[in-house]
Amino acid sequence: MDAASIVTKNILVKYIEWYFFDIPLAILKGWRNTLVFNLRYYSIPLLIKTFFAYWRNYHWSYGRGFDIAVWAEAFFSNMISRILGAIVRIFLIAFGMILEILTFFIGLIVLVLWVILPFLMTAGFLFGINLLI
Repeated sequence: MDAASIVTKNILVKYIEWYFFDIPLAILKGWRNTLVFNLRYYSIPLLIKTFFAYWRNYHWSYGRGFDIAVWAEAFFSNMISRILGAIVRIFLIAFGMILEILTFFIGLIVLVLWVILPFLMTAGFLFGINLLI
């Protein structure tokens, strides 16, 4: 490398580049990773796909032949198992989505605060100077 190919930047330019480009990009990547993690941790897509599946795979066989009492018992037991599975999945999906929404808004607040913090500090400094004068 020769001296002409090395581009030197002012430290202020490096700071602005770091503060307004590098760190917000890192915040966005971390925010995205957290949103994807929560979505996968609570298995929301899988819970939606298997919404009416049996609860914990508890299901009763109808047996061979046709006995109305056995058939009715198996039918109603299977329906209760599916309804119970749907109820539990509703709560898990709702809890996961609430956390997903909270994570989204907290990430948005962190990103916005990070970007406007230097301006708030400058405004606070100038306001403090005006109070002294």
